[in-house]
Amino acid sequence: MTKKLRLVVLLSGDGSIFEAIVAAIEARRLNAEILMVISDNPNAYGLTRARLHNLNTQVINAKEYNDKSEFQRALKEALLSLNPDFIVLSGFMRILAADIIQALPKRILNIHPALLPKYPGLHTHERVLAAGDKKHGTTVHFVDEGLDSGPIIGQRELTVLPGDTAESLQQRVKELEKVLYPEVLQCFSEKKYK
Repeated sequence: MTKKLRLVVLLSGDGSIFEAIVAAIEARRLNAEILMVISDNPNAYGLTRARLHNLNTQVINAKEYNDKSEFQRALKEALLSLNPDFIVLSGFMRILAADIIQALPKRILNIHPALLPKYPGLHTHERVLAAGDKKHGTTVHFVDEGLDSGPIIGQRELTVLPGDTAESLQQRVKELEKVLYPEVLQCFSEKKYK
């Protein structure tokens, strides 16, 4: 027995991983509905992708608020009013305030382009190459108040090839992310995770 998940997606950019989630829903590989796509960037291409699928969108532009706390308060109000099962961060380039995380415990998910706990933060592909790592990949985790430090839910890995660059790793990891995120969400639908 699966549960139809009610999702809100937060994004800031092109939304290619979000698009993979939508494709999984449309192909019935993911039992979910997207209540709203929220972006802090009014020009995010992910909003265009959402509209092409007739999904509800909302812009909460940080530049329209006097300070970060007002922006975070508006975001929190929007999220609580929608009451989703999960908030799916998909290239959302802002750190969520502690009170948002505390108000929605174990309901905010993020995907990170590294095999956490290695390489939290930015420039993961460059850091993998600089360290000479043989494996790289991606992680879906719960969001907590640290930087990419929440409990790990799922990972996918790949082998770093001799000719890999930061750009080639980024593209290869992105393909893993497009598979992993919908799979993890479907596991929640099937109640394989608690």
